[in-house]
Amino acid sequence: MTAHPPVRPGAANLRAAIVCALATLYLAACAAAAVGTVLVTSVDIARDRRTVGTYVDDNAVEVKIRRALRNDTQIGGGTRIGVTSMNGIVLLTGEVASNEQGRRATGIARGYTEARQVINQLVVAPVSTFGNRTHDSWLTTKAKSALLVSRDVSADRVKVVTDRATIYLMGVVTRAEADAAVAATRQIRGVERIVKVFEYI
Repeated sequence: MTAHPPVRPGAANLRAAIVCALATLYLAACAAAAVGTVLVTSVDIARDRRTVGTYVDDNAVEVKIRRALRNDTQIGGGTRIGVTSMNGIVLLTGEVASNEQGRRATGIARGYTEARQVINQLVVAPVSTFGNRTHDSWLTTKAKSALLVSRDVSADRVKVVTDRATIYLMGVVTRAEADAAVAATRQIRGVERIVKVFEYI
């Protein structure tokens, strides 16, 4: 991969070389996690933290994609698709009845200009139960609480999404902040894995 010059945080008018890494850490209870990289994409953007406009765009595109997925007749029933956008990186989570549905959902999300990249983490499986989703909500609350007390990463720079006992960490962060976010959440009981969906500055 081509090396990029370092970026000074806060230099909003300078081009920032950012690597978007999606890395999965498999957890066994409270044991140490093994690291595996499943996606690496290089992008160049002209900002180092989300602007107010980007924040608004992220929220708007989430609504647009959810509506489009709900109204799409080719996707049909037997699905539960979560849509989360952070700085134009759209994460799809949940369950679909077939790989074709998953590919269709990804294609729909990619059709919006606000979506710079779409990461498909959909699985072909029955729709999760209410109990499973309640457990996911509890894990999200625990993860957010862990980030709030961390001294090495600001909780408002990391978005937490939990699906099927997998915690996804999203944001525009330094590598040190990313490591701190993982360290803050990796000891939470009930978490099966942590997936980093970070853009690094």
